Amino acid sequence: MSDKPEKTKKPQQVFTLLVQVGRKTDDGLPDGATGAGLMCYASGVDEAEAVRETVALLKQADLAPLEVTGYGTADDRREQGHEITAEELELMERALQENSVVVAQFTPFFDGEETADPDDLVL
Repeated sequence: MSDKPEKTKKPQQVFTLLVQVGRKTDDGLPDGATGAGLMCYASGVDEAEAVRETVALLKQADLAPLEVTGYGTADDRREQGHEITAEELELMERALQENSVVVAQFTPFFDGEETADPDDLVL
């Protein structure tokens, strides 16, 4: 028998992330795009894990993540005054049930736009 206490496994949560990607060969972005903003719902025991998993997944998809902004869980967002639609809640539930990353919105940038304005994406 071990004297070590049993570790309590933290429950998975879903975090809302805004990921900005740059250009990369064979990234699938439209011709003329300088990058894109992706609104993602990602599961993890904490936001750091959700970010790591999202970045890893996007790299596997031949995208070039540059910056990730976290908006927290649905409860965190409500506390910030965000309205969350039924469609968003369904996508968040899917990310939780599948322990996955769901890309909810994809907005390409053109004409030198290099950052996503959260107001342009549905939060």
